[in-house]
Amino acid sequence: MTGKEQRKVWVDAMTRIARPVLDNLSRRKLHSTLPLDFHAERSEFAMLEAFGRTLCGIAPWLEAEGLEGEEKELQHEFAGMALKALDAATDPQSPDFMVFDHGGQPLVDAAFLSHALVRAPKTLIGGLDQRVKDNLVRALRSSRKITPGPSNWIFFSAMVEAALFRLGAQDYDMLRVSYAARAFMDWYQGDGLYGDGAAFHWDYYNSFVIQPMYVDVLNTFAPLSEELAQLQPAVAARAARYSSILERLIGADGTYPIIGRSICYRFGAFQLLSQAALQHFLEPEVTPAQVRCALTAVICRIMSADNMFDGKGWLLPGVFGCQPGLAETYINRGSLYLCSAVFLPLGLNPEDPFWNSPETDWTAKKIWNGADLPADHAISV
Repeated sequence: MTGKEQRKVWVDAMTRIARPVLDNLSRRKLHSTLPLDFHAERSEFAMLEAFGRTLCGIAPWLEAEGLEGEEKELQHEFAGMALKALDAATDPQSPDFMVFDHGGQPLVDAAFLSHALVRAPKTLIGGLDQRVKDNLVRALRSSRKITPGPSNWIFFSAMVEAALFRLGAQDYDMLRVSYAARAFMDWYQGDGLYGDGAAFHWDYYNSFVIQPMYVDVLNTFAPLSEELAQLQPAVAARAARYSSILERLIGADGTYPIIGRSICYRFGAFQLLSQAALQHFLEPEVTPAQVRCALTAVICRIMSADNMFDGKGWLLPGVFGCQPGLAETYINRGSLYLCSAVFLPLGLNPEDPFWNSPETDWTAKKIWNGADLPADHAISV
Protein backbone atom coordinates (compact mmCIF):
# COMPACT_ATOMS: atom_id res chain seq x y z
CA MET A 1 0.00 0.00 0.00
CA THR A 2 1.05 3.57 -0.59
CA GLY A 3 1.35 5.97 2.32
CA LYS A 4 -1.92 7.58 1.24
CA GLU A 5 -3.68 4.23 1.29
CA GLN A 6 -2.18 3.36 4.65
CA ARG A 7 -3.30 6.69 6.09
CA LYS A 8 -6.87 5.87 5.09
CA VAL A 9 -6.57 2.52 6.89
CA TRP A 10 -5.46 4.39 10.02
CA VAL A 11 -8.22 7.00 9.79
CA ASP A 12 -10.87 4.33 9.25
CA ALA A 13 -9.62 2.33 12.26
CA MET A 14 -9.33 5.39 14.50
CA THR A 15 -12.77 6.77 13.70
CA ARG A 16 -14.40 3.35 14.07
CA ILE A 17 -12.92 3.04 17.56
CA ALA A 18 -13.49 6.62 18.68
CA ARG A 19 -16.92 7.38 17.23
CA PRO A 20 -19.14 5.58 19.78
CA VAL A 21 -17.38 7.35 22.65
CA LEU A 22 -17.39 10.87 21.24
CA ASP A 23 -20.74 10.69 19.49
CA ASN A 24 -22.60 9.51 22.58
CA LEU A 25 -20.76 11.82 24.96
CA SER A 26 -21.28 14.85 22.73
CA ARG A 27 -25.03 14.11 22.98
CA ARG A 28 -24.77 13.48 26.75
CA LYS A 29 -25.68 9.83 26.33
CA LEU A 30 -22.42 8.07 27.20
CA HIS A 31 -23.57 7.04 30.67
CA SER A 32 -26.67 5.43 29.24
CA THR A 33 -24.91 3.66 26.35
CA LEU A 34 -21.37 2.63 27.39
CA PRO A 35 -21.45 -1.07 28.34
CA LEU A 36 -20.69 -1.46 32.04
CA ASP A 37 -21.13 -5.22 32.34
CA PHE A 38 -17.44 -6.19 32.30
CA HIS A 39 -15.92 -5.72 35.76
CA ALA A 40 -19.01 -3.76 36.75
CA GLU A 41 -17.49 -2.81 40.09
CA ARG A 42 -15.32 -0.39 38.09
CA SER A 43 -18.26 1.19 36.27
CA GLU A 44 -18.12 4.47 38.20
CA PHE A 45 -14.88 5.32 36.40
CA ALA A 46 -15.55 3.81 32.99
CA MET A 47 -16.81 6.96 31.27
CA LEU A 48 -13.74 9.05 32.10
CA GLU A 49 -11.52 6.15 31.08
CA ALA A 50 -13.20 5.85 27.69
CA PHE A 51 -13.20 9.59 27.07
CA GLY A 52 -9.73 10.52 28.31
CA ARG A 53 -8.02 7.65 26.55
CA THR A 54 -9.85 8.15 23.26
CA LEU A 55 -9.08 11.86 23.16
CA CYS A 56 -5.45 11.28 24.20
CA GLY A 57 -4.90 9.29 21.00
CA ILE A 58 -6.84 11.33 18.47
CA ALA A 59 -5.80 14.79 19.73
CA PRO A 60 -2.88 15.35 17.33
CA TRP A 61 -5.14 14.48 14.38
CA LEU A 62 -7.65 17.07 15.57
CA GLU A 63 -4.78 19.58 15.42
CA ALA A 64 -3.41 18.44 12.04
CA GLU A 65 -3.08 20.89 9.16
CA GLY A 66 -3.19 20.29 5.44
CA LEU A 67 -6.02 17.75 5.39
CA GLU A 68 -8.36 17.59 2.41
CA GLY A 69 -11.58 15.98 1.26
CA GLU A 70 -13.26 13.30 3.33
CA GLU A 71 -10.56 13.30 6.02
CA LYS A 72 -10.91 17.07 6.47
CA GLU A 73 -14.66 16.66 6.90
CA LEU A 74 -14.13 13.88 9.44
CA GLN A 75 -11.64 16.00 11.35
CA HIS A 76 -14.14 18.85 11.54
CA GLU A 77 -16.88 16.48 12.71
CA PHE A 78 -14.73 14.87 15.40
CA ALA A 79 -13.37 18.19 16.64
CA GLY A 80 -16.94 19.39 17.11
CA MET A 81 -17.86 16.24 19.00
CA ALA A 82 -14.75 16.51 21.18
CA LEU A 83 -15.57 20.08 22.26
CA LYS A 84 -19.16 19.13 23.10
CA ALA A 85 -17.82 16.08 24.94
CA LEU A 86 -15.53 18.22 27.09
CA ASP A 87 -18.57 20.26 28.07
CA ALA A 88 -20.68 17.18 28.81
CA ALA A 89 -17.95 15.56 30.92
CA THR A 90 -17.31 18.58 33.15
CA ASP A 91 -20.70 20.28 33.47
CA PRO A 92 -22.09 19.41 36.93
CA GLN A 93 -25.62 19.50 35.46
CA SER A 94 -24.80 16.98 32.73
CA PRO A 95 -26.00 13.37 33.00
CA ASP A 96 -22.49 12.50 31.79
CA PHE A 97 -20.66 14.56 34.43
CA MET A 98 -17.64 12.47 35.33
CA VAL A 99 -15.92 11.50 38.56
CA PHE A 100 -12.56 13.25 38.91
CA ASP A 101 -12.01 13.46 42.64
CA HIS A 102 -12.22 10.10 44.41
CA GLY A 103 -11.53 6.40 44.05
CA GLY A 104 -7.97 6.54 42.73
CA GLN A 105 -8.69 5.71 39.10
CA PRO A 106 -9.89 9.20 38.07
CA LEU A 107 -6.37 10.59 38.50
CA VAL A 108 -5.21 8.18 35.79
CA ASP A 109 -7.78 9.31 33.28
CA ALA A 110 -7.70 12.96 34.23
CA ALA A 111 -4.08 12.63 33.13
CA PHE A 112 -4.93 11.01 29.80
CA LEU A 113 -7.50 13.75 29.22
CA SER A 114 -4.85 16.30 30.19
CA HIS A 115 -2.42 14.76 27.73
CA ALA A 116 -5.01 15.28 25.00
CA LEU A 117 -5.26 18.97 25.90
CA VAL A 118 -1.47 19.33 25.79
CA ARG A 119 -1.38 17.58 22.41
CA ALA A 120 -4.10 19.74 20.81
CA PRO A 121 -4.05 23.15 22.50
CA LYS A 122 -5.36 25.09 19.52
CA THR A 123 -8.31 22.83 18.79
CA LEU A 124 -9.27 21.60 22.24
CA ILE A 125 -8.28 24.47 24.55
CA GLY A 126 -8.65 27.23 21.99
CA GLY A 127 -12.07 25.93 20.97
CA LEU A 128 -13.60 26.14 24.45
CA ASP A 129 -15.70 29.00 25.71
CA GLN A 130 -14.85 30.35 29.16
CA ARG A 131 -17.65 28.49 30.95
CA VAL A 132 -16.44 25.09 29.74
CA LYS A 133 -12.82 26.04 30.36
CA ASP A 134 -13.64 26.98 33.95
CA ASN A 135 -15.50 23.69 34.48
CA LEU A 136 -12.58 21.77 33.01
CA VAL A 137 -10.08 23.53 35.28
CA ARG A 138 -12.23 22.76 38.33
CA ALA A 139 -12.53 19.11 37.34
CA LEU A 140 -8.79 18.68 36.82
CA ARG A 141 -7.98 20.50 40.05
CA SER A 142 -10.29 18.16 41.95
CA SER A 143 -8.14 15.17 40.92
CA ARG A 144 -5.43 16.54 43.22
CA LYS A 145 -7.34 14.96 46.11
CA ILE A 146 -6.02 11.59 44.89
CA THR A 147 -2.52 10.77 46.09
CA PRO A 148 -0.39 8.83 43.59
CA GLY A 149 1.79 5.96 44.69
CA PRO A 150 5.54 5.74 43.88
CA SER A 151 5.11 4.45 40.32
CA ASN A 152 4.04 5.67 36.89
CA TRP A 153 1.15 7.33 38.76
CA ILE A 154 3.30 10.32 39.69
CA PHE A 155 3.33 11.23 36.00
CA PHE A 156 -0.47 11.36 36.12
CA SER A 157 -0.22 14.14 38.70
CA ALA A 158 2.44 15.91 36.65
CA MET A 159 0.41 15.70 33.44
CA VAL A 160 -2.65 17.21 35.13
CA GLU A 161 -0.46 20.17 36.13
CA ALA A 162 0.72 20.49 32.52
CA ALA A 163 -2.87 20.78 31.33
CA LEU A 164 -3.73 23.30 34.04
CA PHE A 165 -0.73 25.36 32.92
CA ARG A 166 -1.87 25.21 29.29
CA LEU A 167 -5.39 26.18 30.36
CA GLY A 168 -3.98 29.32 31.98
CA ALA A 169 -4.56 28.31 35.60
CA GLN A 170 -2.19 30.28 37.81
CA ASP A 171 -2.04 27.65 40.56
CA TYR A 172 -0.30 24.89 38.59
CA ASP A 173 2.01 23.00 40.95
CA MET A 174 5.64 22.70 39.83
CA LEU A 175 6.43 20.51 42.83
CA ARG A 176 4.34 17.65 41.41
CA VAL A 177 6.15 18.06 38.10
CA SER A 178 9.64 18.21 39.53
CA TYR A 179 9.01 15.27 41.84
CA ALA A 180 8.02 13.03 38.93
CA ALA A 181 10.94 14.14 36.79
CA ARG A 182 13.49 13.59 39.57
CA ALA A 183 12.07 10.26 40.73
CA PHE A 184 12.25 8.67 37.31
CA MET A 185 15.82 9.77 36.85
CA ASP A 186 16.54 7.63 39.91
CA TRP A 187 14.44 4.75 38.58
CA TYR A 188 16.22 4.53 35.22
CA GLN A 189 17.34 0.96 34.56
CA GLY A 190 19.48 1.53 31.47
CA ASP A 191 19.25 1.12 27.70
CA GLY A 192 16.16 3.30 27.34
CA LEU A 193 14.02 1.69 30.05
CA TYR A 194 12.74 2.95 33.39
CA GLY A 195 11.46 0.98 36.33
CA ASP A 196 7.85 1.51 37.27
CA GLY A 197 8.94 2.80 40.63
CA ALA A 198 12.09 1.26 42.05
CA ALA A 199 11.33 -2.15 40.53
CA PHE A 200 11.48 -3.13 36.87
CA HIS A 201 8.48 -4.82 35.24
CA TRP A 202 8.38 -6.52 31.86
CA ASP A 203 5.36 -4.79 30.38
CA TYR A 204 4.57 -1.87 28.08
CA TYR A 205 4.17 0.83 30.74
CA ASN A 206 7.25 2.65 29.46
CA SER A 207 5.07 3.22 26.37
CA PHE A 208 1.58 3.34 27.87
CA VAL A 209 2.48 6.09 30.34
CA ILE A 210 6.03 6.74 31.50
CA GLN A 211 8.00 7.96 28.51
CA PRO A 212 5.23 9.71 26.51
CA MET A 213 4.30 11.72 29.59
CA TYR A 214 7.92 12.29 30.62
CA VAL A 215 8.74 13.77 27.21
CA ASP A 216 5.67 15.99 27.05
CA VAL A 217 5.81 17.16 30.67
CA LEU A 218 9.40 18.28 30.09
CA ASN A 219 8.46 19.88 26.77
CA THR A 220 5.80 21.85 28.63
CA PHE A 221 7.80 23.00 31.63
CA ALA A 222 11.47 23.06 30.56
CA PRO A 223 11.18 26.71 29.42
CA LEU A 224 10.25 27.56 33.02
CA SER A 225 12.82 25.43 34.81
CA GLU A 226 16.56 25.15 34.24
CA GLU A 227 16.58 21.88 36.16
CA LEU A 228 13.99 20.31 33.86
CA ALA A 229 15.69 21.71 30.77
CA GLN A 230 18.90 19.96 31.80
CA LEU A 231 17.06 16.63 31.93
CA GLN A 232 15.69 16.90 28.42
CA PRO A 233 18.67 15.54 26.42
CA ALA A 234 18.89 12.33 28.43
CA VAL A 235 15.13 11.82 28.51
CA ALA A 236 14.89 12.39 24.75
CA ALA A 237 17.77 10.00 23.97
CA ARG A 238 16.23 7.29 26.13
CA ALA A 239 12.82 7.78 24.53
CA ALA A 240 14.35 7.48 21.07
CA ARG A 241 16.16 4.28 22.06
CA TYR A 242 13.02 2.70 23.53
CA SER A 243 11.13 3.67 20.37
CA SER A 244 13.69 1.68 18.39
CA ILE A 245 13.18 -1.29 20.69
CA LEU A 246 9.43 -1.08 20.16
CA GLU A 247 9.95 -1.06 16.40
CA ARG A 248 12.08 -4.21 16.70
CA LEU A 249 9.35 -5.91 18.75
CA ILE A 250 6.94 -5.78 15.81
CA GLY A 251 7.14 -9.12 14.05
CA ALA A 252 7.20 -9.63 10.30
CA ASP A 253 3.50 -10.57 10.45
CA GLY A 254 2.40 -7.58 12.54
CA THR A 255 2.27 -9.48 15.84
CA TYR A 256 4.24 -8.52 18.95
CA PRO A 257 5.11 -10.12 22.33
CA ILE A 258 2.20 -10.43 24.72
CA ILE A 259 4.03 -9.52 27.91
CA GLY A 260 2.93 -7.96 31.18
CA ARG A 261 -0.14 -6.20 32.47
CA SER A 262 -2.72 -4.14 30.62
CA ILE A 263 -2.07 -5.99 27.37
CA CYS A 264 -5.75 -5.45 26.46
CA TYR A 265 -4.83 -1.89 25.53
CA ARG A 266 -3.86 -3.55 22.26
CA PHE A 267 -1.81 -1.36 19.89
CA GLY A 268 -1.68 1.37 22.51
CA ALA A 269 1.46 -0.53 23.50
CA PHE A 270 3.19 1.40 20.71
CA GLN A 271 2.27 4.88 21.90
CA LEU A 272 5.89 5.96 22.37
CA LEU A 273 6.89 4.76 18.90
CA SER A 274 3.95 6.71 17.48
CA GLN A 275 4.94 9.78 19.49
CA ALA A 276 8.53 9.52 18.30
CA ALA A 277 7.24 9.58 14.73
CA LEU A 278 4.88 12.47 15.44
CA GLN A 279 7.54 14.58 17.17
CA HIS A 280 10.41 13.52 14.89
CA PHE A 281 12.71 11.99 17.51
CA LEU A 282 13.23 8.56 15.96
CA GLU A 283 16.82 7.37 15.97
CA PRO A 284 18.55 7.95 12.60
CA GLU A 285 18.59 4.27 11.63
CA VAL A 286 14.81 3.99 12.06
CA THR A 287 13.08 5.64 9.12
CA PRO A 288 9.59 7.12 9.36
CA ALA A 289 8.42 4.89 6.51
CA GLN A 290 9.43 1.68 8.25
CA VAL A 291 7.59 2.80 11.38
CA ARG A 292 4.51 3.61 9.32
CA CYS A 293 4.58 0.20 7.65
CA ALA A 294 5.27 -1.65 10.90
CA LEU A 295 2.43 0.07 12.74
CA THR A 296 0.10 -0.43 9.79
CA ALA A 297 0.83 -4.15 10.00
CA VAL A 298 -0.03 -4.15 13.71
CA ILE A 299 -3.22 -2.15 13.18
CA CYS A 300 -4.37 -4.38 10.32
CA ARG A 301 -3.53 -7.56 12.22
CA ILE A 302 -5.52 -6.54 15.31
CA MET A 303 -8.42 -4.98 13.41
CA SER A 304 -8.83 -8.16 11.33
CA ALA A 305 -10.30 -10.03 14.30
CA ASP A 306 -14.03 -10.48 13.77
CA ASN A 307 -14.92 -10.10 17.46
CA MET A 308 -12.98 -7.00 18.52
CA PHE A 309 -16.23 -5.01 18.82
CA ASP A 310 -19.66 -5.84 20.16
CA GLY A 311 -22.80 -5.49 18.06
CA LYS A 312 -23.06 -1.77 18.81
CA GLY A 313 -19.45 -0.94 17.97
CA TRP A 314 -17.94 -0.86 21.48
CA LEU A 315 -14.54 -2.43 22.12
CA LEU A 316 -14.40 -5.86 23.74
CA PRO A 317 -11.50 -6.94 26.01
CA GLY A 318 -8.63 -8.82 24.42
CA VAL A 319 -5.73 -8.43 22.02
CA PHE A 320 -6.91 -10.36 18.97
CA GLY A 321 -10.66 -10.32 19.32
CA CYS A 322 -12.52 -10.93 22.57
CA GLN A 323 -10.20 -12.55 25.14
CA PRO A 324 -11.51 -11.48 28.57
CA GLY A 325 -9.06 -13.75 30.37
CA LEU A 326 -6.28 -11.34 29.37
CA ALA A 327 -7.88 -8.47 31.30
CA GLU A 328 -6.86 -7.59 34.84
CA THR A 329 -9.55 -6.83 37.41
CA TYR A 330 -9.03 -3.06 37.01
CA ILE A 331 -9.93 -3.13 33.33
CA ASN A 332 -13.47 -2.30 32.22
CA ARG A 333 -14.83 -1.56 28.78
CA GLY A 334 -13.78 2.10 29.04
CA SER A 335 -10.18 1.17 29.85
CA LEU A 336 -9.72 -0.45 26.45
CA TYR A 337 -9.72 2.86 24.59
CA LEU A 338 -6.06 3.52 25.33
CA CYS A 339 -5.53 1.61 22.08
CA SER A 340 -6.23 4.98 20.42
CA ALA A 341 -2.72 6.12 21.36
CA VAL A 342 -1.27 4.33 18.32
CA PHE A 343 -2.85 6.91 16.01
CA LEU A 344 -0.68 9.87 17.04
CA PRO A 345 1.14 10.15 13.67
CA LEU A 346 -2.14 11.16 12.04
CA GLY A 347 -1.26 14.55 13.49
CA LEU A 348 1.38 14.83 10.77
CA ASN A 349 0.57 16.54 7.50
CA PRO A 350 -0.10 13.96 4.74
CA GLU A 351 2.95 15.35 2.93
CA ASP A 352 5.27 14.59 5.87
CA PRO A 353 7.87 11.89 5.06
CA PHE A 354 6.11 9.58 7.53
CA TRP A 355 3.17 9.39 5.12
CA ASN A 356 4.77 10.39 1.84
CA SER A 357 7.79 8.08 1.67
CA PRO A 358 7.74 4.81 -0.31
CA GLU A 359 6.66 1.65 1.47
CA THR A 360 9.53 -0.16 3.18
CA ASP A 361 10.03 -3.17 5.41
CA TRP A 362 10.65 -2.78 9.12
CA THR A 363 13.48 -4.41 11.07
CA ALA A 364 11.94 -7.81 11.77
CA LYS A 365 10.60 -8.18 8.26
CA LYS A 366 13.95 -7.23 6.74
CA ILE A 367 15.88 -9.71 8.86
CA TRP A 368 13.42 -12.59 8.40
CA ASN A 369 13.57 -11.96 4.65
CA GLY A 370 17.33 -12.44 4.82
CA ALA A 371 18.57 -8.86 4.81
CA ASP A 372 21.96 -8.19 6.41
CA LEU A 373 21.62 -5.30 8.86
CA PRO A 374 23.99 -3.69 11.37
CA ALA A 375 23.90 -5.22 14.84
CA ASP A 376 21.75 -3.57 17.49
CA HIS A 377 23.52 -1.79 20.35
CA ALA A 378 22.53 -0.51 23.78
CA ILE A 379 22.89 3.13 24.74
CA SER A 380 24.70 4.35 27.83
CA VAL A 381 22.83 7.63 28.43
